This record gives sequence, C-alpha cells and structure tokens, in this order.
Amino acid sequence: MDWWRTRGRDRTRAAAFGVVALLAVAAVALMCGVRRAATVGQATGERRADEAQNVLETQYWNQARKLFDNWTPCPDDLCNERFHYWWQAHAADVLVDAYVRTGDRRYRQRLGDLYQGLLRHNGGSLVSEFYDDMEWLALASLRAFDATNDETYRKATLTLWTDIKTGWNDQQGGGIAWRKSQPSYKNTPANAPAAILAARLYERFGDPADLEWSRRIYAWQRQNLIDPITGFVWDGRNRNGDGGIDKDWEFTYCQGAFIGAGVELYRATGERRYLRDAERTARAAKDRLTDPATGIVREESDSDAEGDAGLFKGIYVRYLAELVLEDPPQAEMTELLSTNADRLWQDGKAADGALFSHSWTRAPDGVVTLSVQLSGVKLAERMAALEKRGLSGGG
Repeated sequence: MDWWRTRGRDRTRAAAFGVVALLAVAAVALMCGVRRAATVGQATGERRADEAQNVLETQYWNQARKLFDNWTPCPDDLCNERFHYWWQAHAADVLVDAYVRTGDRRYRQRLGDLYQGLLRHNGGSLVSEFYDDMEWLALASLRAFDATNDETYRKATLTLWTDIKTGWNDQQGGGIAWRKSQPSYKNTPANAPAAILAARLYERFGDPADLEWSRRIYAWQRQNLIDPITGFVWDGRNRNGDGGIDKDWEFTYCQGAFIGAGVELYRATGERRYLRDAERTARAAKDRLTDPATGIVREESDSDAEGDAGLFKGIYVRYLAELVLEDPPQAEMTELLSTNADRLWQDGKAADGALFSHSWTRAPDGVVTLSVQLSGVKLAERMAALEKRGLSGGG
C-alpha cells in the first residue's frame, strides 16, 4: 500500500492519502464482512434443514418397504412390526417442505415412493380407522398437489376428505370422532386438523361447502375444547363415556393444531377473530408449555419405540410458524421458535449429525424414533421458511 512514495509526492499529502486509502479499504472490508456474515446468517436455516433431511433419508428410509423405519438404528427390521400410518403422513409433509424449499426432484421421487409404501402397507387404500391419521395425510397430500400439480395427490386428498366427513355425528353436540369404532369420543386431534384441511380445500378449489365445514368444525372445537378464559386447548371429551373433558392432558399437539385452524380460517375469510384466537392460544401455550427460565418447549415423550408424543412438538412448531408467517409482528413467538431451534442444534442432536433427541436440551441416547426425528426436521424446515422471509429472529 506504499507504492506512492516512489513518485516523490509530498509526504504530508501522501500520508493523508494513505490514511484515506486505508480507511477506504477498511470500509470495503467491513462491508464485505457484513455481507458475508449476513449470507452465513441467512444460510443457517437452509443448511440445518438440509442436514436434517439428509439424516432422515440416510438413517430412516427403507427402500424395500418404501416407508421410513420406525426408529434408528433398526438393524433387523423388528422396529417395523407396527405400521405407524400417521408418522408416515408427517414424513410426507416434511418431504413436501424440502421439495418446496429446494425444488430438488429427489424429494419428489421419495414422496412418490412413500405413497406407494403407504398403499401397500395399508391394504391398498389410504382410508384408515383413525380420522386424525387421515387428516394429516390429507393435509400433506394437498400440499403435495400444490407443489407438484400431480393428480395423484389431488385424488388422494379428496378421497380422504370424503371419508373424514363421515366422522361427524351429533354425539357430544357434534364434532368429528377420533376413530370409527369410538364415535362418541371427540378430541382436538380429530377436529382442529380437519378445520385446517377444509379451509385449505376452500382456498384451493373454491367450494363454499368446504368453508362451511371448516367453520362448523372450528365452532364445535372452540365451544367444547377451548378454555374460554385463557384460550388453552384441551385434548378431548367423553373418552371414558362420561362426557368429561380431559383438561389435565396438556399437549403441544393440541395447541399447534388449533393455532393452525385459526390461521387458516383467517386466510380463507379475512376475519380477524380467527387470528385473534390463534394468537391467544399461542400465548397460553407459551405460558403453560415452555420453561419460563429458558424458553424451551417442555418434553412430552421418551425414546421408546411407541413414542407417538415425539411428534407433538413438531405439530406445534409447524403451526406456530404459520402464525408468524401470517402475522409477522409476532416477535415473541418468533423468538420462541428461534430459541428452540438454536438450542436443539447446540444441545439436542447427535455430535456427528442432525439426529435429534426427544429433549431439545440434550443429545439422543440410544434409539431415536421417527416421530422424534420428524419434530426436529419440522422445526428446521420451518426456521428455513421464516429465514427466507427475514423472520428467523437471529440464530
């Protein structure tokens, strides 16, 4: 930087010029550093989502079955003695996440493989005993149709929706039953996702009957399974045949699904009362289900092979993120998601890769169920989506 001295210029001018030059170089370096830091920051969610999807593919996908294994490690396939329809439905949903985010046809191919496996292991049909299971697959199928325009997924969605509507009956004043063999038991897992699905069907295809279904299901849910004071979501009613409400079952699953229903009905109608409901439930869930000292969502599952609860937090963060995407001023909820995503990445995964724990504060120990892994993948994918919109809140 001292080439100017050879030209015999005035030392004072030279010194001044040198200072200016150094300042200019420093400014450029600073700008480049800021840009580089911003690029790295912007890429954090993308990288994490890619790593999480890679572990899902390499450690869980079973090409012979065309399904994801129920847990890893799964050396002798004994882990697959039970067919977890709804786990596979949520696996389809995260494959759609990855395809929408990247446009990589590998994810589209894997999604097609998974649907073949679902049909094969469910007796050649997507229809199930459990209404909530079908709702989750219908939601994934509708998103798959939006992403690919493949008629397979449109037909799957409408076939499932036709069957789901048969779950509505007048027992307990309405609502969709949890399962076909238990028509009098109504719960949030069977009703809030159905309200999301019906609203999205209306948005996608414009049939007013679907919007009416969404409103009716939502109204039953709100009247029967929402705390009128706080907005906290109860799990179900009449499980034991006594008309009682399971108020002591406090699950992130229920909070997330109802938040999603409110957001989707707001999108479909523009009526802010639905968004206000979602916001109120989000605050109640944060107050009840996160550690006040750390902001981390509490554990609801263990690492056993039947750990359905491993998926609960994934449902919660998916639809909490939808609230933030729809209503960006939700800074408190953005921070909640960012805090949990960063803690999961720092402490809640394996040291050598994105294999997640049922706890988002400590590394996995032993087998990891597909349900648990999917919750981590959902969080990673939702943070990538928020980051793309400039809403990741840091990390």
